[in-house]
Amino acid sequence: MPHPKSPLNLQTPHSGYHWDRSSQRFFEGWYFRVTLPTEAQSFAFMYSIDDPAGGKPHSGGAVQILGPIEDYVYRTLPNVAGFWAAYDRLAFEHCQGVRLRQAQPNQQPGWLPHPAEGYRVTATLNQGQIKDPVTGVWTRWHYETVPVYGWGNPTEPQQPTAGWLSFLPVFDPGWQVLMAHGLSTGWIEWQGQRYEFANAPAYAEKNWGSSFPVKWFWIQCNAFDGAPDLALTAVGGLRNVLSRQEKVGMIAVHYRGQFYPFVSTHDPLTWQVQPWGQWQMSAHHGPYRAELTGTTSDPGELVRVPTREGLQFRCRDTTHGQLQIQLFEQDRPILTATSSLAGLEVGGGPWQQPWQKS
Repeated sequence: MPHPKSPLNLQTPHSGYHWDRSSQRFFEGWYFRVTLPTEAQSFAFMYSIDDPAGGKPHSGGAVQILGPIEDYVYRTLPNVAGFWAAYDRLAFEHCQGVRLRQAQPNQQPGWLPHPAEGYRVTATLNQGQIKDPVTGVWTRWHYETVPVYGWGNPTEPQQPTAGWLSFLPVFDPGWQVLMAHGLSTGWIEWQGQRYEFANAPAYAEKNWGSSFPVKWFWIQCNAFDGAPDLALTAVGGLRNVLSRQEKVGMIAVHYRGQFYPFVSTHDPLTWQVQPWGQWQMSAHHGPYRAELTGTTSDPGELVRVPTREGLQFRCRDTTHGQLQIQLFEQDRPILTATSSLAGLEVGGGPWQQPWQKS
C-alpha cells in the first residue's frame, strides 16, 4: 500500500463549495462511506443543502444515513443560516440550535451541546449527532480519516472526475470523487450500539447543480477480499450538457499506486444494467481492459436525492452487493478481486427495462 499523502496533496478539484450566492435553484450534496469488514457492514452519510439563499420552497438541509442491514435514518435541518461551507477546501457544517463555528473546536465527544443536532466535516474529520424524529433514538459519530487515494495518480496533481470541462458551467449536475480510498478510525453510535473501528476503508464524493441526472447507476467498493489497496468507482448516467442530454459512463481503478481510468467520452465502454439486481460493465483504454459484474439479491433501500422538486425517493442502494472486477494489460491479468461489501445503486425514473450501452 502506498504511504498515505497529506490532505493538501490529495485535495481534488471541486473540493470547495460551489454556490454562487444567487437565488437560482441550487443544491450541493456530499457522500461519505466507511466500511467495517469485520462486521461486514457499512455506514453511508449523505449531507445536502438546497437553495441556501433561503426563503424558497425547498430551502434547507438534510442528513441521511444508511447503516447496517440497510437501516435508514433521515433528518432535516431546515435552518439554512446554520449552514457554512468553505469555498477553497473541503470543510462544511450544519447545525440546528447553535452555530457550530461558535462551539469549541476540540473535535471531542460533547463538541455539540445537547440537544442541538448537526454535523461538521473536513477532508479528515466526520462528526455529528442527530435524533431520529420517528423513533427518538440518537445517532452520534466521530471518526478521522487518513486519505490514501484522491482522484488520480497519488504522486501527481489530482484530477477532476468529469474532466477539465467540469470547471465550466456546462454539465448539470457536477460530480467529483473527493477520496477514492482512505483509512478511518473512530466510532459510530447507532440504534443503541457503539461501533468502534481503526483503519476502516473510507470513500467520499460530492455533486452540485440544479438537478440530479434523469437516469443513472453507480458502483463503488474499496473493501475487496485480500486486496486492501484496491478501490473502484464506476458509473453510468444521462446528464444535461447545455440544452441536450448525454449518455456517459466511467470505470476507474486505483491499485498499487496507479490510476486506471476508462471514460466513455474517449474509450470504448459498454454496460448492461438491470432495473435492480445486476450490473455489468466492460471498457478498454490503450493496453488495458476492465471487466466488472455486480449482483445483489437484497431489495436495497430507497434514499432521497436532490431534484428540482427538492429531495425525493428516486434512488435505490445496497452496501452489501457482490462484486467481481478483472483488470488486464494486453490480455494479461493484472488483478482479479471480489467483494461482498460493494455499493450498488440505480436511480432516476424509475426505469423498468434493462439499460444497455454498446
